[in-house]
Amino acid sequence: MLALAVNCCKSAHNPSARNHSVREMKPLFSTELLAGYRRLSQQVLTVVDVETTGRYASTDRITEVSVLQATLADGIQQQRTHLINPQMQIPAKISQFTGISQKMVEAALPAADILPEYLPTLGQGILTAHNLEFDYAFLQAEYGRLAIDFSRTEAEQLCTVKLARLMLPDLPSRRLPDLVRHFKFEVDTSHRAEADTLACWLLAKQLLTEILNEADETLQERFGRQWIPLAYAAGLLGHTETEGRSRLTKAGIPARFSGRGKGGTWMYPRGEVERLAQEQEDTQLSLL
Repeated sequence: MLALAVNCCKSAHNPSARNHSVREMKPLFSTELLAGYRRLSQQVLTVVDVETTGRYASTDRITEVSVLQATLADGIQQQRTHLINPQMQIPAKISQFTGISQKMVEAALPAADILPEYLPTLGQGILTAHNLEFDYAFLQAEYGRLAIDFSRTEAEQLCTVKLARLMLPDLPSRRLPDLVRHFKFEVDTSHRAEADTLACWLLAKQLLTEILNEADETLQERFGRQWIPLAYAAGLLGHTETEGRSRLTKAGIPARFSGRGKGGTWMYPRGEVERLAQEQEDTQLSLL
């Protein structure tokens, strides 16, 4: 529901038009996020990870897939992993990064023989991944090549990158290998689908359990320390980005620039933005 170093370059991709992207969701306040994550914590999580030949779902292909299903109450119920023949050359730097060689995938079956077996499982529970947009885009592209429509609604998605940014606002990195080290999860080498799927599940379990057990006030204080991009902050205020930037500046809300040039954005502390939004609403109500 609530949607960086690469996992085969997981920092960027070209989502298909059918992708119900977590980036397209309307901005949510902390109280809404808390209620949403508590709802998700009661459901089956279908955790997926794909390794690929590159970063672009439109031209690159999946080389390995792993899917794990689990619940907070009962733990892991099943996990399956397959190498997939991408029917194209794996760049040397990608093979070095993932450890998946051309020889390994040439001995595997193609996506047409593997992915249909995963479809029933991927259609169940809450589709979960670390940087879900990347994995989701590749799954949609691969199923699209097989003339299969694969689509999950926003309410059926969970991105653990976004959850980690919300719950762990003070950490310098939310890369999966860094979070594995931070929590001391017992997981094998990163950047292989089976290990990364397990790591993603352990992270989701850790953070969702904290959401279930911690007091609302404690969680909302944690959420408030998250830095959110201008577009999201403006959305919480009900403004365009230009209007939002002006309003945030006039209110003296702290800001910092993240990224480079046109690819960067101004970031603001969630708690301060939500406080301003509440003041704005109170003012509007007083005028009625």
